[in-house]
Amino acid sequence: MDNFLEKISQLVEHYGELQGMMSDPEIISDTNRYMKLTKEEAKLRPIVEKYHKYIKNQNLISENKEIISSSDDQELTDLARDELKSATESNQKLEQEMKVDLLPEDPNDDKNIILEIRGAAGGDEASLFAGDLLNMYEKYVATQPGWNLEIVSSSPTEVGGYKEVEAIITGDHVYSKLKYENGAHRVQRVPVTESQGRVHTSTATVIVMPEYSETDYQIDPKDIRVDILRSSGAGGQHINKTSSAVRMLHLPTGIMVFMEEQRSQQQNRAKALQILTTRVHDYYESQNQEKYDNTRKNLVGTGDRSERIRTYNYPQNRVTDHRIGLTLNKLDKVMDGGLAEVVDALVAYDQAQKLEDLENSKN
Repeated sequence: MDNFLEKISQLVEHYGELQGMMSDPEIISDTNRYMKLTKEEAKLRPIVEKYHKYIKNQNLISENKEIISSSDDQELTDLARDELKSATESNQKLEQEMKVDLLPEDPNDDKNIILEIRGAAGGDEASLFAGDLLNMYEKYVATQPGWNLEIVSSSPTEVGGYKEVEAIITGDHVYSKLKYENGAHRVQRVPVTESQGRVHTSTATVIVMPEYSETDYQIDPKDIRVDILRSSGAGGQHINKTSSAVRMLHLPTGIMVFMEEQRSQQQNRAKALQILTTRVHDYYESQNQEKYDNTRKNLVGTGDRSERIRTYNYPQNRVTDHRIGLTLNKLDKVMDGGLAEVVDALVAYDQAQKLEDLENSKN
């Protein structure tokens, strides 16, 4: 048996053990342990189903090879050849999928994310583009079952865009799909303020951080200074000029979070701590860049936030992802939330590169 099939068979055996444990009354009565086992069982189930289908196909392949080599019935032989071809192709696909399933998982893949978008080079046009990117992500999130995007902090500009905007995206495996958005996004289009019809180039930066809660990573309360201020945003209107805005400063790093979007001081404090925890964790991970790259790195991009990853060309309705050489002449659909084709291509490329690295390391 191939090495990867041996590993899969071990997972199948473990899956059977999990199911046995989940029927144990003592474990069922232990809610935390039962939920942990349920989560592990659900994660392994698709792999087990693929393995069983693979073994069934292997049996079909053997049976049909036997028919082809021994039968004198032409019609039966032709049918066996068709079944052999179908089962072989199915197993080639399953084999690739199961190898991907065995790749080491990024420990952050199942996390929610903090998304930050900032207008960079290009003045008003850059801030407008930052708003367009936020709109693109909002529409993409709406296409993903169970996902939700909540804006938690924003600095709108007079022209209608954002100097910077921050959101939390929650759902199933959000980071696994959106981690590739980290970097500089470039737009080429005619600004609304351009009377001569000339195409300008502007940029906005996107930062994607896996969300870390207080249970994942704890900041010493002595390292945080909290100031309560009067709110000037929507939250402030709701609470009639009471002091509800929260500013949190992490003293060792100088990282500051200002939160006023929520309706109450308590809500602003909770959101501020949530964002601060994630930023501080991200900061300390970045201090050891080599370790950080090794744990978060993917061959689609290093995660370098200065790296130009994608160009959005409006005159030609074209979007190009420079890391994988993908060009789509459907920018309008991408900006309308049809980002899945780009995301799927990035995931597939990343997996292919990791499989190739894995194979090379064995040679």
